[in-house]
Amino acid sequence: MAKNKSSHLKQVLTQLISDVLDKHKKKALNYKQVSAELNISDADSKQTILDVLKEQSQKGLFEEPEKGKFRLKDLKTFITGKVDMTADGAAFIIPDDEFEKDVFVSARKLHNALHGDKVKVYIYAKKSGKKNEGEVIEIIERLKTDFIGVIKISERFAFVNIDDKKMLHDIFVPLSDLNGAKNGQKVQVGITDWPEGAKNPIGKILHILGEQGENDTEMNAILAQYGFPLQFPPEVENEANAIPETISEAELTGRKDFRNTTTFTIDPADAKDFDDAISFKKLENGNFEIGVHIADVSHYVIPNSPLDKEAYSRATSVYLVDRVIPMLPERLSNGVCSLRPHEDKLCFAAVFEIDEEANIKNEWFGRTVIHSDRRFSYEEAQEVIENKSGDYAEELLKLNELAYILRDRKFKNGAISFESTEVKFQLNEHGKPIGVYVKERKDAHKLIEDFMLLANKKVAEFVAKKGKGKQKYTFVYRSHDSPNLENLGNFALFAARFGYKINMKTDKEIAKSLNFLMEDVEGKKEQNVLTQLAIRSMAKAVYTTKKTSHYGLAFDHYTHFTSPIRRYPDVMVHRLLASYLNNEKSANEEKYEIASSHSSAMEKRAADAERASIKYKQVEYLEENVGNIFMGIISGVTEWGMYVELIENKCEGMIRLRDIADDFYVLDEKNYCIIGQRKKKKYQLGDEVKVKVKKVDLSKRQIDFSLVQD
Repeated sequence: MAKNKSSHLKQVLTQLISDVLDKHKKKALNYKQVSAELNISDADSKQTILDVLKEQSQKGLFEEPEKGKFRLKDLKTFITGKVDMTADGAAFIIPDDEFEKDVFVSARKLHNALHGDKVKVYIYAKKSGKKNEGEVIEIIERLKTDFIGVIKISERFAFVNIDDKKMLHDIFVPLSDLNGAKNGQKVQVGITDWPEGAKNPIGKILHILGEQGENDTEMNAILAQYGFPLQFPPEVENEANAIPETISEAELTGRKDFRNTTTFTIDPADAKDFDDAISFKKLENGNFEIGVHIADVSHYVIPNSPLDKEAYSRATSVYLVDRVIPMLPERLSNGVCSLRPHEDKLCFAAVFEIDEEANIKNEWFGRTVIHSDRRFSYEEAQEVIENKSGDYAEELLKLNELAYILRDRKFKNGAISFESTEVKFQLNEHGKPIGVYVKERKDAHKLIEDFMLLANKKVAEFVAKKGKGKQKYTFVYRSHDSPNLENLGNFALFAARFGYKINMKTDKEIAKSLNFLMEDVEGKKEQNVLTQLAIRSMAKAVYTTKKTSHYGLAFDHYTHFTSPIRRYPDVMVHRLLASYLNNEKSANEEKYEIASSHSSAMEKRAADAERASIKYKQVEYLEENVGNIFMGIISGVTEWGMYVELIENKCEGMIRLRDIADDFYVLDEKNYCIIGQRKKKKYQLGDEVKVKVKKVDLSKRQIDFSLVQD
């Protein structure tokens, strides 16, 4: 009884104290001042007031800005944030302020806000134990107003059914705004209006992408969905076409001439844009001069020209299953800039003097002219390495030997080797997948990668060291944070189930045990699941002007210098390096930070588009296999189902929990598994299961499996 009485007293006191603090608003009061305001003078009651002040500060009602002084916590009634739509039409608002909690908004209180929009939300007074709830009062910025879908036309009106699962509204299109679209075609539609209270937005057809299910239509739809333009504006094409293929004498001024030095390129067999070449010369002192020559894109792409603005906007080339959407028009990417064999080409280079132990004795950065003697495909270079004979065998074997030393050193220093399997499709002349194979990475791939890493690292170090002392030089770095220990801890628990131990004492120990795991798991059925989970537990690499290290590579400084034909950050790096080699002053940091952030966002978008194109081809490939049975690995678990990756062809689909008939299954998030409530049967991430291809939906890029239980 006494306990109840005391808790009731505290409740009453809490309200009285709140009123006092509310009256004094921003001024913090100590317990004596609060007691005086409440006309309380006995020591016991004063002590109770102090207890209440401390308790309620811990609970978040009051705050203690300085020791012993309290005030009412300023509860925010409005926040801004991004809309994260749920499948049933409600949403969570992810606040811009990372210290705020997510706010739930019911479907009818979204007021036409769509997934990804930036909005202002009014937060309702919270009932104890309830989640934060609110209402959208302003749409600050739309994430997008263009959508992809299939048009349905009737006599009096038309609707576009949107492909995007997060867009839950069809778009109404007046017949006057069809722009020539025909019933059943795939189109790009733009929202023009959304009257208050109307269930559906109104739009007009912007582009007709073609007939549903045709390869070109679907690939263009993916590009449009992720905001990549389908062609270059005429002024950009005109500027590119006006650039001459031949090199004038004036352009050779101030360049080192490597045309008589053995030089070659190694690229995929189907590549047309050759970004990088390697030159090789044995020096009289027994060391080797190895040049990493990169297409001099910044020589041709002038800042603020139409060509430059378009390249900046795209920020990256996009690699879909059957095509490349280049950052630069083909005239440059496959022509003028591409380091084709037997042609003089302008480059920006990092040239190293390297000894037999792969130690760097000297380095030089600057503009060069080269004449590539041979264009190798990876397969051709690999053949020379394996047979120890063929074109430029001596050079390739020495480069491979040095690459091995560089690689070992990198891993000893704590770099992490992620070798996930890359799926490639064999396509017929109509772009339809007729086979799936896993791409192998051999020595020829790794050789090129290691010399590109060396150039990227040394360019970044050169600028970072130049910036020591008073002068700081703005630069575009490739940054990769160390992993979040909680995420890594969860991964370590999961890996332990397969018998792998992750030592989390230091960054070096983490890297060492991850590398051991990656090596051990190579070729095993759980390779993809474990690699993908490990990658997910890592931070994402981004572009930034902040001088930060690259955790995955264990480099203190790292940049992207080697692919300016397909990445805009590399173009920025070339411009900055050229200016610092000329001893010009540091560039504007804010401008380059904005550009870096834009490039990071576009890189993510390009990766999403690439994944969508792979998913589409997987669905198309399995269309012919509906009803067939395959073995698969559980690659993901969610509250509504489990994802399974087929072992034979790496296609991934979902088994819906409601379709597993022998029990009622629920997700155990912490242990990456789903568990039957009655029989306690468990399906764990990484488990092997037998599945039947139940249904495929090309328009939604979805594969449904059913579980075959023995």
